[in-house]
Amino acid sequence: MSTVTRAEYCVIACAEAWRGDGEVLASPMGLIPGIGARLARRTFSPDLLMTDGEAMLVGPDGTTVEGWLPYRRHLAMVTGGRRHVMMGASQIDRYGNQNISCIGDWARPARQLLGVRGAPVNTLNNPVSYWVPRHSRRVFVERVDMVSGVGHDRAAAAGPSASRFHRIPRVVSDLGVFDFETPDRSMRIASLHPGVTIEEVREATGFPLAAGAQVPVTREPTAAELRLIREELDPAGTREREVPA
Repeated sequence: MSTVTRAEYCVIACAEAWRGDGEVLASPMGLIPGIGARLARRTFSPDLLMTDGEAMLVGPDGTTVEGWLPYRRHLAMVTGGRRHVMMGASQIDRYGNQNISCIGDWARPARQLLGVRGAPVNTLNNPVSYWVPRHSRRVFVERVDMVSGVGHDRAAAAGPSASRFHRIPRVVSDLGVFDFETPDRSMRIASLHPGVTIEEVREATGFPLAAGAQVPVTREPTAAELRLIREELDPAGTREREVPA
């Protein structure tokens, strides 16, 4: 097996977000999460459902039609918890609050982004993970400028109606994998990609990160997974443009 690239470790880390989910709709937003979801479907999570983003359920190749998914049915899956989305984040804080709406003060923002979109409904009704291709203090911030996706602290403060189905399984960046398995549900280093140090991650993060005594390394893809990534799922190597070697 030839040298595994950083982008391929990111693909594996994203794929692992859907391990054990069963028959839910995988909704990856972004190139590497998309490859990861299809890899999970082809290997350890064969029951995953995937959509073309419009009206059809599709197979791992993204083109073979497996069923019809009209918008009303898609919304029912979201509000019923039968979906695991992996979104992006322009900002994310220590408790998992996510911002994709604006940078700066709401009354006079310095930059307008996508808008809140479906992030609140996503985070309160079904599992939501996040993908950040460039880990930096601009993204991993002490406090988001506006809450789009709801984090653990705000869900808990809002009470059972918000916290009952709230779940953020993982955050994946080009440096490592992070979760919220801490007493106060703040972000923790779950694994680091090979060659990345704890000091490097903490320097690139705008808030304190919890970590265990021994931080594991993100697992390598198997030979079969690596072949799928390189020969079938992304033969053009577009993943390397999102996360350069």
